[in-house]
Amino acid sequence: MSKKFMRRTLLAFAAVPVLALSSQANAADAPLKVGFVYVSPIGEAGWTWQQDLGRREMEKNLGDKVKTQYVEDVPEGADAERVIRDLAQQGNKLIFTTSFGYMNPTIKVAKQFPDVKFVHSTGYKTAPNVATTNARFYEARYLAGIIAGKMTKTNVAGYVGAFPIPEVLQGMNAFTRGMRSVNPKAEVRVIWVNSWFDPGKERDAALALIGQGADVVTHHTDSTATVQVAEEKGKYAVAYHSDMSKFGPHAQLAAVTHHWGKYFTKEAQDVLNGTWKADSTWGGLKEGMAALDAVNPAVPDDVKKLVEEKKAEIIAGKLTPFDGPVVTNEGKTILASGSMDDKGLNQMNYYVEGIAGKLPSK
Repeated sequence: MSKKFMRRTLLAFAAVPVLALSSQANAADAPLKVGFVYVSPIGEAGWTWQQDLGRREMEKNLGDKVKTQYVEDVPEGADAERVIRDLAQQGNKLIFTTSFGYMNPTIKVAKQFPDVKFVHSTGYKTAPNVATTNARFYEARYLAGIIAGKMTKTNVAGYVGAFPIPEVLQGMNAFTRGMRSVNPKAEVRVIWVNSWFDPGKERDAALALIGQGADVVTHHTDSTATVQVAEEKGKYAVAYHSDMSKFGPHAQLAAVTHHWGKYFTKEAQDVLNGTWKADSTWGGLKEGMAALDAVNPAVPDDVKKLVEEKKAEIIAGKLTPFDGPVVTNEGKTILASGSMDDKGLNQMNYYVEGIAGKLPSK
C-alpha cells in the first residue's frame, strides 16, 4: 500500500466524526415542524379561521424556529387518523388536532409515534405525549346573553347547535342564563344540525328559528350562515368563533371569539426548550383565550357598561355563569349553591331553565 493511499484513507476516516458533528448541528438548527389538522375549510371566519390565525401568530412569534403545515376540511373519523399519521410520518414533531371528534384518532396515532407531541382541542383524553386544550367559551357566551336579553323584543332567541356534547351545552346554557339574568321572560329555542360545518343546514335552522319568533339568533357551528340569515331578515345575531360583522354588519350584536396564538406559541416553545408537558389547559376571559368582541354600536351604553362590569366580576372570580342555583328546564336542581366545578361542566347533559324542548339523547 502506497504512503499516498494510506494518507488519503486516514484523512477520509478522520473526516467521518467531523461530518457526523456537522450533521448533528444541522439537525439542531433545523426548525421545529408543526402540523395542524382542521375540521372545516379555513374560509374567512369561524372556528378553523381562528385556529389558523393562531397558527400564523405562532409563526410570527417564533420566526424561523418553526415550520408549519396544515390540512383543512378533514372529516372526523378514519380520514382524521390517516391525516394525523401522515403528518407524523412527514417529520412533524408537534401536531395540533383541532376538533372534538379527532380525540380517539389522536390517541391512537400518538401511541405509534411516542417521540411526537400532540395537542388535542376540546377533548378530555390525554397520554404521555398528548395534551388537551380548550377555551372557556361559556364565559363570553354569558356576556353575549346579557346583550341578547336586553336587545330582544320578542323575548325569544334561536340557537343553532352542532352536537349535544358538554362543550356546546356549556355555551348554550351560559347564554340562556345570561339572557335570563336581565330578562326573566327570555326563552331560547334550539335546532341541532348534527354537523360542525354545513352552511346549508345552518341556514335552514336559522330561518326556522326566526320563523318561531326569534329576533336574536346565534350558533355553535363553524360557518357564517346564521349571521347572514339574520342580516337578510333584519334580525340580530351573536357570532361565534370569530368576528363575522363582515357578513352581518347590521345584524351582529357581538362576537364570542377565541384566541389561540399565545397558547400555540407556548406549546411550540416548550417543545423547543425540552420542557413540554402533556397537561390540560382551559383558559377563559382572564387568560385571553375567550373574549366578547365587535359589539354593535346599536347596543346602548348602559348595556355595554353592565357587560363590562360582569366581565370584570368573572375575571376576578366573583361570578361564574354557573353559580347556584342551577336548575334544568325539567325542574331538577343540579347545583343548589356555590359555583359549578370543572367536573360538573364537563359532564353537562341538560338544558337549563329558559331553554324550550327536550335535549336529544345523542
